[in-house]
Amino acid sequence: MKDFVDKVSQKISKLSDEQVEMLFASISEENETLYSIIESLNAGLFILDNDWCLKKCNKTAERIFQFNSSQIINNNEKIWDCIEDNEISSFLKKCFEEGKSNTSSQFSISYHEKILFLNIMLQPLVMNKNVEGIIVLINDVTSRQQQEILTNRMNNLSSLTNLAASVAHEIKNPLGAISIHIQLLQKAIEKARRNENILPDKKFIENYIDVVNEEINNLNTIVMDFLFAVRPVQARMELANPNEILQKTIDFFMPEFESNGISVTSKLCNDCPLILLDTKLFKEVIVNLLKNSQAAFTEQKNDKEIIVKSAIVKENFVLSVADNGCGMDEKTCQKIFEPYYTTKANGTGLGLTTVYKIIKEFNGDISVNSKPGMGTIFTITIPVPQNKLMLLSNKK
Repeated sequence: MKDFVDKVSQKISKLSDEQVEMLFASISEENETLYSIIESLNAGLFILDNDWCLKKCNKTAERIFQFNSSQIINNNEKIWDCIEDNEISSFLKKCFEEGKSNTSSQFSISYHEKILFLNIMLQPLVMNKNVEGIIVLINDVTSRQQQEILTNRMNNLSSLTNLAASVAHEIKNPLGAISIHIQLLQKAIEKARRNENILPDKKFIENYIDVVNEEINNLNTIVMDFLFAVRPVQARMELANPNEILQKTIDFFMPEFESNGISVTSKLCNDCPLILLDTKLFKEVIVNLLKNSQAAFTEQKNDKEIIVKSAIVKENFVLSVADNGCGMDEKTCQKIFEPYYTTKANGTGLGLTTVYKIIKEFNGDISVNSKPGMGTIFTITIPVPQNKLMLLSNKK
């Protein structure tokens, strides 16, 4: 159409009135078609001028950001002044200040009491071989993120059979103790009836009852732990800075570590990107790993040290928690994430199982490397969502 208009414009003085009207009708129809396409897009669209003022906006973008584009265009406002979400507004303003016109990032925003995940991509608007503004494309990737979360949950539940077998084994011992002590009570009562209803000493009966009650409590604990282990993680996923959560958690436990003679060093990466996680659950992961490292030290050891590192490696956020404690052999490392497996005298065997479940919920992975007497390193890998989406878009 553009080539046609260029050719006709060179000869417009020679066109009759009827031909000019036909040309105008054709251009209007083409313009209406393009307008309809823009308004029908599932993705939000901003067209900005070189000063980053809004010049065009489709209905999807208006719905996502809940504003009236006509009023904004008339006021000639900068795009970051029109968006209430602070992270998106700051991102756009930073891109303007740094001259970035070809980049992408992912954000989470509140929308009618729900969380939306948005991938925002910027690219230059080129007209007549000159950059005349910026195109901002806003893709709602919420359904994709939710599908990934659902897939992870289904994978976690696939290990339910092995977990149920472990629970059955755990339950057998308390049930056996209860059965034996109830039989002893029955025999005592039967003997009393034969002996003119003279019961044994009160203490004699209470000892049996105390054991029964204790084992019932043990059964209740096992069942509650089982329910926790099989119940899907209720994660409220949003984009957050993992380094900030890491540092706050380390600072919180620092007095306890210092009182136990443990040195903690954090080496966190600069300019850490936002990653998709649940802040509360991520903190639980860090606490579990730090407590696990703390438990690996013997009282006799002098140079107790924990090192926490973070880095961005191949489009992933990588976190490692290392200690120079007692370490583990290869067999223990292979079972460390299994439910009810523990090397601690008073451990439940569910702490690292919980860590594993949470990291899988974040679409990440966790591994352990350890040697007896040398220490242990737990390594967590979580994908950086905006980088992953940029790679996908570049492949298309």
